[in-house]
Amino acid sequence: MMFLDLFLTFFKIGAFTFGGGYAMLPLIQSEVTNNNWISTSELINFVAISESTPGPFAINLATFIGSNLAGIIGAVCSTLGVILPSFIIIIIVAEFFEKFKTNKIISYCMNGLRPATIGLIAASVLSIGKTVFFENGFSIAIFQNVEFYISFAVFSLMTILAFKKIHPIFIILLSAIIGITTSYLL
Repeated sequence: MMFLDLFLTFFKIGAFTFGGGYAMLPLIQSEVTNNNWISTSELINFVAISESTPGPFAINLATFIGSNLAGIIGAVCSTLGVILPSFIIIIIVAEFFEKFKTNKIISYCMNGLRPATIGLIAASVLSIGKTVFFENGFSIAIFQNVEFYISFAVFSLMTILAFKKIHPIFIILLSAIIGITTSYLL
């Protein structure tokens, strides 16, 4: 039953999310936490792993979650579930590309989906940021915690490097090195 649940859940995520992996994140978070499959903290760890491993982010994330819940078969079910809707849609779009390209309704639909996608990505950033920086809720005690300042400094540095167009691999490696180094210092 878990295999079918994984497949159907990730199929729904793949079918109803436009804009790539980060736009899927709010729906993934909602589905996996509402099903009590993983906690928000575990999801953040999976996001970090998915971002730092080769391949598309959403597929990596689905694979990690499926593997965590039900082993290799769970990973296969969740991965197939998340990619199958895109595969089907691409085949349909490729078949009717010329009609879709000039269709005003499709064009208007895409004009509405673009800002919604940005909103979904922003919601993911805020949700995950809240968990990273304020895991136990906001209080003055957070500012007495050295881990908060380290996390904020790493976040700030990586944001600056990203805006300076530093290669993402360098940013990932540097953030991992900083994380390892600070964990030994604390």
